[in-house]
Amino acid sequence: MRRTVFWAAIMLGAGACLAGDPVVSNVRALQRGGGSRLVDIRYDAADTDGDRLSVTVTLTDNGAPVPAASVTGDIGAGVRPGTGKQIVWDAGADWSGNLSENVRATVTADDGRTPAVPQGMVRIPGGTNSGTDPDFGAYSLTVEAFYMDATEVTKAKWDEVYAWAIAHGYSFDHVGSGKAANHPVHTVSWYDVVKWCNARSQKEGRTPCYNLSTWACDFAANGYRLPTVAEWVYAARGGQSGRRFPWGDTITHSQANYYSSSSYGYDVSPTRGYHPTYLTGDYPYTSPAGAFAANGYGLYDMAGNVWEWCNDSSGSIRSLRGGSWNIFALYARCGYSYWYYPGYAYSNFGFRAVCR
Repeated sequence: MRRTVFWAAIMLGAGACLAGDPVVSNVRALQRGGGSRLVDIRYDAADTDGDRLSVTVTLTDNGAPVPAASVTGDIGAGVRPGTGKQIVWDAGADWSGNLSENVRATVTADDGRTPAVPQGMVRIPGGTNSGTDPDFGAYSLTVEAFYMDATEVTKAKWDEVYAWAIAHGYSFDHVGSGKAANHPVHTVSWYDVVKWCNARSQKEGRTPCYNLSTWACDFAANGYRLPTVAEWVYAARGGQSGRRFPWGDTITHSQANYYSSSSYGYDVSPTRGYHPTYLTGDYPYTSPAGAFAANGYGLYDMAGNVWEWCNDSSGSIRSLRGGSWNIFALYARCGYSYWYYPGYAYSNFGFRAVCR
């Protein structure tokens, strides 16, 4: 199982992880003095199984790759778990003539026990993403590693699990709709989707997460559930720090399905209103799941298409994220928070699931 930690500037810590996973923590980085271009990256590595670890480091500057060929120390195959591990990066050799305060590193430890990724999902590495959002200010998100559906749940996937659920005693308030089999399911309530997650878990031999009497979520269970807001936003940012959208600070119809308007300076789309490609037939004007480029974690449609239910509650309402096909770019920003009643279902409400 891999464990990833991000650092920015001098230090950025790590959260906890699943039992048995390697844990990388106490990551520190410091450039040596006296005009040296050597950078010491120190970290601690633990593994409950005692496995030798394969350690890698990647570097970026404002999201752009930075060469990291000249690295020595506790890196590569066969690294023993322990404290005070050290990687030395020769920035003078790899990145001569460059100066930056925005270099970030990803240190990854792999014990060779990484399980197969569930079908249709991608692995979101645990760690911390912190920065300053241009609209919402400073933030810091720390999550454990998890798996997330690469796309919003499609009508075809919904129907497959829904049919199994009905045959095994489940009932739903809404049957779910979709413009086509490969479009996201919509018109599903929060209650509908958590029941569906439990059914999907049972169908695949996993332990359901939700108590359908109290609606409480058992986060230790290995079944499917809705992401927390922190998990969703962390995943949506795709490893980028301080950006308005999953890919950067502006948006156009080439990147997402939303309702474009000149009212927002960051909406620079040459086409306005509904997305012209999907303005066909009857409502809703959704697009096929995965029609646009993925973010840095391999996730599609984290901005636009349909709102995505999340697990978090505030009183009697539940969180949705990501915006949708019929509303402005304002709502598609990574940091924008929207809440609604869990029993309601509209043609722009959908979801995607996560699991451990």
